[in-house]
Amino acid sequence: MQGEKATPEDLRALEIQLGRPARDVHKVSYRCPCGNPAVIETPPRLSDGTPFPTFYYATCPNLTAAISTLENSDLMEEMNRRLAIDAQLAGEYHAAHDDYIAARSALGIDVPEVAGISAGGMPERVKCLHSLIAHSLSAGPGVNPLGDQALEKLGEWWQNGNCLERRES
Repeated sequence: MQGEKATPEDLRALEIQLGRPARDVHKVSYRCPCGNPAVIETPPRLSDGTPFPTFYYATCPNLTAAISTLENSDLMEEMNRRLAIDAQLAGEYHAAHDDYIAARSALGIDVPEVAGISAGGMPERVKCLHSLIAHSLSAGPGVNPLGDQALEKLGEWWQNGNCLERRES
C-alpha cells in the first residue's frame, strides 16, 4: 500500500491523537474510517539522529486502545506457541518481517543500528501487537499473517467515535 504525504491537518490530528507533536512523519500509511491518520510511517533515523526501527506506528487512540486490550489477553502467547510448531506460519511470518524491512529500506535511509530489525518480535516471536497490526493495516491483507489475525480479533475498533473528539474530551 502506498500511503500519502501528511497534510498540515494530519499533523494537527496526530498531535491531538498523541498528546504531543508527531516526530518525523514520512507518510500516513492508513486512515481510520473517520478520515484521520491511524498509522504513520516514520523514517528509520529521526531528525535528532536517533535510530527508530518502528516504521509503521499506530496513532489512533481508538485503535491503540483496542490493541492494548488484545495484548492483555493470551493471544500473543498462543501465537508464539503456533509459531514454534507451524513451519508454514513461521515462513509467512518471516516473509512479513522481510516485507517490513523492505518497505522501510525503500526510503533510502541507511541506518546500520536497525539493519535487519523489523518490529513486534518478527521474525521469531510475537511481542507487540501494535506493530503487527500497524503493519497489516499499512501493507494490506495477506502480508503479515499474525497481524491480520490480531486485526480480525479487534472487530470494529473505530466504532468508539472520532478519535480526535475522544482525545479532546
